[in-house]
Amino acid sequence: MKPAAFGYARPADWGAALALLAEGARPVSGGQSLGPMLNLRLAQPGRVADLRHLPGFAGVETTPVGLRIGAGTTHAAIEDGAVPGRTGEILARVARRIAYRAVRNRGTIGGSLAHADPAADWVAVLPCFAGQAVALGPAGERRIPLDAFVLGIFETALRGDEVLRAIELPALPPGTRWGHWKFCRKPGEFSKATACVLAVPGAAPRAVLAALDAPPLVIADASALLAAPADEAARIVAPLGLEPWRAALARTALIRAATEAA
Repeated sequence: MKPAAFGYARPADWGAALALLAEGARPVSGGQSLGPMLNLRLAQPGRVADLRHLPGFAGVETTPVGLRIGAGTTHAAIEDGAVPGRTGEILARVARRIAYRAVRNRGTIGGSLAHADPAADWVAVLPCFAGQAVALGPAGERRIPLDAFVLGIFETALRGDEVLRAIELPALPPGTRWGHWKFCRKPGEFSKATACVLAVPGAAPRAVLAALDAPPLVIADASALLAAPADEAARIVAPLGLEPWRAALARTALIRAATEAA
């Protein structure tokens, strides 16, 4: 199909971008999610606002407490090492398994998170970090904990007059352990079950179970999962009410992520 007619705007600065949002424009960066929705006419905005060229929208900065990743930073840039340190190693491992390189060249970390598809990679992974999403609105920047950012299917904590500007993550020490597993029937397909475990020295390990047709399930203290992966995975998945095949995949994802992290 072809998209319904829509206007195109390329704001020169963040103030112009927010003005376009106030007028009802739909923000777009890489367009890897919005493009297919336009073609299928699942989305029919009157105008789209292209954010790709805004200052600071892409790129990585080191801050006193960690890292600030521009929402427009592509999956490919992360895969290729744009994010430094142990945090970057972990994110690069995730990025290189997102769809195909052609998609990673244009798709962005912020676009994926703001789109809030429950099976998307960054939706599943970022809540494992004790980080924040940086929203920009008329009153300035507002920080939202990453584990509270996705509220439902295609629903986030962003207000109607806000845009996702950046993601702030802590700098992880070299001894940080990581486990990540997702199930896709073929390369490039959305996951049917994703789990990740992050164990930072001196802090309680965290885990996330995602691709649930619901917001990611964040486990703030995953010590029991690391100690007894099979038993704890069964306990976590049992109350979710999943179909048997999905429950089996969810348990497997948790077990494999925990085993890798341990």
